[in-house]
Amino acid sequence: MRKKPNIIYRLITAALFIPVLIYIAYNGGIYFLILIELAIFLGTFEFYDILRAKKMQPYKKIGITAALVLGLTAYFQSYVFTFFVLTLLVMFLSFSELFRKEQDRAIYHISTTIFGIMYISWLLSHLTLLRELPTATGKPYHLGFAYVLIPFFIGWGYDTGAYFAGKKFGKHKLLLRISPSKTWEGAIGGFLLALLFLFAYQQLFKITFLTNFDIIMLALLGSFLAQIGDLVESLIKRDARIKDASSHIPGHGGILDRLDSIFFVAPFVYYFLRFFAER
Repeated sequence: MRKKPNIIYRLITAALFIPVLIYIAYNGGIYFLILIELAIFLGTFEFYDILRAKKMQPYKKIGITAALVLGLTAYFQSYVFTFFVLTLLVMFLSFSELFRKEQDRAIYHISTTIFGIMYISWLLSHLTLLRELPTATGKPYHLGFAYVLIPFFIGWGYDTGAYFAGKKFGKHKLLLRISPSKTWEGAIGGFLLALLFLFAYQQLFKITFLTNFDIIMLALLGSFLAQIGDLVESLIKRDARIKDASSHIPGHGGILDRLDSIFFVAPFVYYFLRFFAER
């Protein structure tokens, strides 16, 4: 009886969020940066709470602050400043650990703090890099809107296709020890819907910087990475023995639950467009 209301909550949340995402992504600039920074803040907050459930003690305030600063460097595309922030972070965390009262598990405290920043902030910051990519390549700024929607078409297309195909046809388990509900049939359905979404996107909006081969490669590799992102988040939650990362988004759980497939897809799309696709 609980599944039906959960689906309704998902549909309502999606109906509210998707137009907001499209509007903000279209305008870009500081507005899109604020949206991604909010996602980074909530995602990093959720991640460190998961670690607390594991009785670990990451540097939560330092980690969240560093995550937001790292996201900011993506907007300004200041690679030197990015390296500076990461270098300073490692040095400061190492220094701080010298004065922690508890002398055990220093490696856990430092490494989990840094992993949370890289996993959430650095990966999500590629959405900002995608939106600002035209400023780095000398292309019209409006193209960034077309770029940044691609990871969502792949990730959410894959998630939707995998869910319904897995529910209808799923028999062969994909990785039972991590996520018992994932199946090979679902993975195939997810890839096909992601491919369909991308082809529809290409045709409806006259996307000329992607060839048919580009679409196929984006859907194929992007679907694989969307599944990896989902499994990694499932692994983290299973390790912490929790069902959802949080309850920030009705019907979806938390930011980590909703964007898990985007974490790995966004960097892939950015580097694919930067190095391989015709822009």
